[in-house]
Amino acid sequence: MSVAREFELLEETIVKHPKKFKVYLLNDDYTSMDFVVDILITIFHKSYEQAEAVMLEIHKMDRGLCGVYTHEIAETKVIQVIKRSQKSGFPLKAIMEEE
Repeated sequence: MSVAREFELLEETIVKHPKKFKVYLLNDDYTSMDFVVDILITIFHKSYEQAEAVMLEIHKMDRGLCGVYTHEIAETKVIQVIKRSQKSGFPLKAIMEEE
């Protein structure tokens, strides 16, 4: 076996997975439950049943987990929620936290 071939066998590939971020919606006293469900369906691609469950979690626990994404996707979803909420006249907020 040649030296080059031995080197190839010893070389190890290290794969770094991107950090993941959790996106949460925060409870407030003004945003309608229907609007929150709509956000969860259209931005986070939840089924109606999943969206209702997360909406109730937000209502009871003051925040609800919408999904776990790479940084860029999580950031985009937070911005989409904020823009859509402002346009609709609601104070709904989204945050992201590193997993």
